[in-house]
Amino acid sequence: VQLQASGGGLVQPGGSLRLSCVASGFTLDSYAVGWFRQAPGKERERVSCISSVEGISTDADSVQGRFTISRDNAKNTVFLEMNSLKPEDTAVYYCAAGREYIGDDFIFPPPEYTYWGKGTQVTVSS
Repeated sequence: VQLQASGGGLVQPGGSLRLSCVASGFTLDSYAVGWFRQAPGKERERVSCISSVEGISTDADSVQGRFTISRDNAKNTVFLEMNSLKPEDTAVYYCAAGREYIGDDFIFPPPEYTYWGKGTQVTVSS
């Protein structure tokens, strides 16, 4: 059971990258999936999260209008399209999957994440 994040790299300010998070060993469609990032010396922050329920997602204020999260359940994959990248977006990006249903309650974003992938480095620099 694992999540594999990929797609990071070095890009100039204003550029774009598309990150992928592929699940193996379990079916991703019953989980919410979040993208997180952690820059050196800073705390980890949630960037975006997409629900298992179609049409529900949330983004951090810092990436609103620039990042788009999506999922392809047929490919067991969640994507993060990142546009208009800024130097402050530089970080290691991680994906994680968590359950939204706690008993009869639907909680989004999920309070905790069960599976975490290894990170992919995103560097925005000229």
